[in-house]
Amino acid sequence: MTQLGNGLFDAQHYEDALSVYEAKLSMMRRLGAAEANFLTVQSNIACTYNQLGRLEDALRMRRDVYSGRLELKGEEHEKTLLAANNYAITLNRHLRFGEARSLLRKTIPVARRVLGENHDTKLRMRWIYAVALYKDDGATLDDLHEAVTTLEDLERTARRVFGFSHPLTTGIEAALPSARAALRARETT
Repeated sequence: MTQLGNGLFDAQHYEDALSVYEAKLSMMRRLGAAEANFLTVQSNIACTYNQLGRLEDALRMRRDVYSGRLELKGEEHEKTLLAANNYAITLNRHLRFGEARSLLRKTIPVARRVLGENHDTKLRMRWIYAVALYKDDGATLDDLHEAVTTLEDLERTARRVFGFSHPLTTGIEAALPSARAALRARETT
């Protein structure tokens, strides 16, 4: 069922994918599956909700998955860190930048310690954090400086670790002009 749901998702048949994922979740409940397996399916459902524009449902599911991983595996487990990353992305999409920054301030040091300085999840967390800084209408000048500095550092690191054409590198490069523009706009006011 997972392969069918994933195939439908990849083919952009999101309503059908959602039906399959929900059926799988229902079946898992009846069979008494392990909590970790529920969280994986719920994460797939959150992705599907996002694609369908059901952002409140996606946010609620991402929060539940993160809380579940935290309870099940603890803050230092790689899947917990990935769930935190996904939750922060969804918070940013909802323009809840303060919540995203708060979450990432707690989890980035853990990711650095557990995964290492150059791990893609840790680098993505810093990228999401920088976005939460510069896209926030209430960002201070210091926040904007931090966002630009962080993205510049990430760009160098991503190029060195992953190369110039890696999606992480190109995504960071794409965010940097927006962060610089937000900084310039604030400096001139």
